[in-house]
Amino acid sequence: MATHSIKGKTVIIGGGAKNLGGLIARDFAANGAKAVAIHYNSPATKADAEATVAAVKAAGAEAAAFQADLTTAGAMEKLFADAVAAFGKPDIAINTVGKVLKKPILDISEAEYDEMSAVNAKTAFFFLKEAGRHLNDNGAIVTLVTSLLGAFTPFYSSYAGTKAPVEHFTRAAAKEFGDRGISVTAIGPGPMDTSFFYGQESADAQAYHKSAAALSKFSKTGLTDIEDIAPYIRFLVTEGWWMTGQTILVNGGYTTK
Repeated sequence: MATHSIKGKTVIIGGGAKNLGGLIARDFAANGAKAVAIHYNSPATKADAEATVAAVKAAGAEAAAFQADLTTAGAMEKLFADAVAAFGKPDIAINTVGKVLKKPILDISEAEYDEMSAVNAKTAFFFLKEAGRHLNDNGAIVTLVTSLLGAFTPFYSSYAGTKAPVEHFTRAAAKEFGDRGISVTAIGPGPMDTSFFYGQESADAQAYHKSAAALSKFSKTGLTDIEDIAPYIRFLVTEGWWMTGQTILVNGGYTTK
């Protein structure tokens, strides 16, 4: 049986500058990762990426930040090529890239739909492709999706709808990469206490989400805390590697399938 750990491993994180991605980078460094390649999307998050690089280095790992808009296959290929050139082939690949839109179907434009599809589905597909191409054997891949995949709700059609294909990508990749010992999973947090959540939610909606989970009163804000998710990702790439091809909703009882 293959053994899996973070110690001594090389990691690439899509969307690794801040929020959950930044926490994962720090967590993996604290658990002995050798090197962490931290992707960030635009100059707006460059300072966050640099702060995360500094924290990872302070924890004893190598680190570098790589900027890219990952909505093209070419950009994804370059990200992985640059990370491999810097640190060698990765052992663990985590993709936290995503975009949320809360709007009625009747109000969503074609341009908005295309952007949601590019960020949430296309980026996830080509991240899996490049991870499958470059990862060392006995590696692990985790993609962030959303607990809304288990919800019956209005207004999130373009968000949950463009995250839904990742479940199918994950199953296929798990089958295709499995003979190399590579575990592939997706994890769907509940609404998290980050800027990703607050931007599109009214005060009433925020209050609802903060009380909707079965365990809401045990959270700092009622929402899913990023600190609640990082240990599950650490588990999935180590002792939990046998759980492959699955989408796991981790949300304190916010919703389930």
